[in-house]
Amino acid sequence: MSEQFVMERLTDNLTRLRLGRTRDILPEMIKTAESEDWSYLTLLDRLTGEEVAGKEQKRISSALRGSGLPYVKTIDEFDFAFQPGIERRQVMNLFDCSFIEQKENVIFLGPPGVGKTHLAAALLVKAAECGESIHFTTMPDLIYKLRLDRDTGRAGKRRRPYECSSLVVVDEVGYTPIDREECNLFYQFVAMRYERSSTIITSNKAFDEWSELFHDSVIVAAILDRLLHHSVVVNIKGNSYRLKGKLSAMTQTEMDKPAEEPRQEEVMSGM
Repeated sequence: MSEQFVMERLTDNLTRLRLGRTRDILPEMIKTAESEDWSYLTLLDRLTGEEVAGKEQKRISSALRGSGLPYVKTIDEFDFAFQPGIERRQVMNLFDCSFIEQKENVIFLGPPGVGKTHLAAALLVKAAECGESIHFTTMPDLIYKLRLDRDTGRAGKRRRPYECSSLVVVDEVGYTPIDREECNLFYQFVAMRYERSSTIITSNKAFDEWSELFHDSVIVAAILDRLLHHSVVVNIKGNSYRLKGKLSAMTQTEMDKPAEEPRQEEVMSGM
């Protein structure tokens, strides 16, 4: 039996078994194995390792595409030096994803542009890498989905990704006000996930401002009671990344402007 025939049959079998990565790298791996004198076990180990890594990357990519995450961020990209007020150890401890196993929530508070969404997105990516189901939504989009489920009679009949995922990020809580009816829908969302799954909240409002936002202090108290019972709260006080370097540049531009010549009437008035 010729080597060419064996290779063709092997390639066909790998295709049928859906081992595409192994099929694609097999010829090059065989050459490397021969030149470096690998054992059969080493060759098999390298091939299966590459196949597993490829499938894992496809799984993660698929999870991220279906999660609603607008962009992929990692913790390595976060500039802790720009936000010296943040407790780095507290944040880094979250990236072992143990809070998901313990059904805890994470709440990022701070003004716009300080990196709340970046950290939430990075945790979502890490959770996907750990094999957890994930979902990303903004607060306005979540309220829209909850209202739609209620109005169409779908509420409670089939759990949606924003309800049943192991980790859900609700971004921009507090940027737009919601009425009492919508507040009640958000309470039902929080209560449903309480001690069952983990939720990450990002908000530009301190907790004592939530009553003004939601217009119902009783429901707000119930929401916070469930969100904060098992939670990690990260307060970020600092400058906006989006304005990084721009404010100083604007100030320098103002300083560089030539002084205006006094108008004639001002000169005359000073005489």
